[in-house]
Amino acid sequence: MGGDKTKIVLGYILICLIWGSTWIAIKLGLDTLTPMFAVGLRFFIAAIVLYFIIKLNNIDIQTDSKSIKLYLFMGLFSFVIPFSLVYWAEQFVPSGLASVLFAIFPFWVILFSRIAFPKERIGMYKLFGVILGFIGIAVIFKNEFSFNFGDNTLGILAVILSAIMQGGVAVVMKKYGQELNPVSMNFYPLLITGLVLVPIGLLFEESSRITFSSNALFSILYLSIVGTVVAFTVYYWLLKRINVVILSLSSFITPIIALLLGWFF
Repeated sequence: MGGDKTKIVLGYILICLIWGSTWIAIKLGLDTLTPMFAVGLRFFIAAIVLYFIIKLNNIDIQTDSKSIKLYLFMGLFSFVIPFSLVYWAEQFVPSGLASVLFAIFPFWVILFSRIAFPKERIGMYKLFGVILGFIGIAVIFKNEFSFNFGDNTLGILAVILSAIMQGGVAVVMKKYGQELNPVSMNFYPLLITGLVLVPIGLLFEESSRITFSSNALFSILYLSIVGTVVAFTVYYWLLKRINVVILSLSSFITPIIALLLGWFF
């Protein structure tokens, strides 16, 4: 049991560090890549990496009707729409501000948990912790809240909508995805996202500005392997073992990491 607790703590720290770094990595890639194309390529490469991991480790991919429905749900509401919104928003919103805005994620996890698990009490301590955590983040990052109700207004709304969707997905997967393997459960959703968004990016975005600079290559590879394969596998492994509200509190830690990295780079 002690070993499991250690793994949970280390896993929690790992996703905080990784997702804190992904905001600046996204911003880096968008210098020479278009949003939809960058999202699609990131997840398509991640799907290929996951496929080889699954084959090398003889991991079964569940293909029953319930699992397929969850794959389609994840593909659309955990990857295609919310990540497209975030990537598009980061053209107008600083990476630090985007990560702070995403910190509303735990509130939506609480709300959706009340709907999905009506018999499970959230508890005043968790609710107080979420509110206190958000206030702390807002105070720490008060200088980031320089809203310009022009170019970045829609970007701000896009990040908030993404956080709402991800809150809903986390609760749905906590309730219905317990039987899915944390490695294989991401393969189909990531593949679907890549197959949908890469063509959309090439057809409907300004493909002439796509340039695979060294920054763009680093961004895509880092986000594909570390920010997706590693982070999401650990995240869904944790989702099976700890309370979804506690897990969502990682979004209060990632803005600090994101802002420090944004300042450094």
